[in-house]
Amino acid sequence: MTDVGRLRDSTQILLPESAIEGLEEEVESRFVVTVRSEQRRVRIIGSPVEIKDVSDFLTRNGVAVA
Repeated sequence: MTDVGRLRDSTQILLPESAIEGLEEEVESRFVVTVRSEQRRVRIIGSPVEIKDVSDFLTRNGVAVA
């Protein structure tokens, strides 16, 4: 059986809203993901491959992604 937490972690990134200030438009245009604002947080949702690529992109731009 698949571990639900692991699956969720591979299909989304949850960050404080301020973490991707100035990068949100680029993330949405470069990657096939959905970016949702939720109470001072941003949830980036996509396939595991896209989430890995977004994570790498954010890390290269100084955003700590756990």
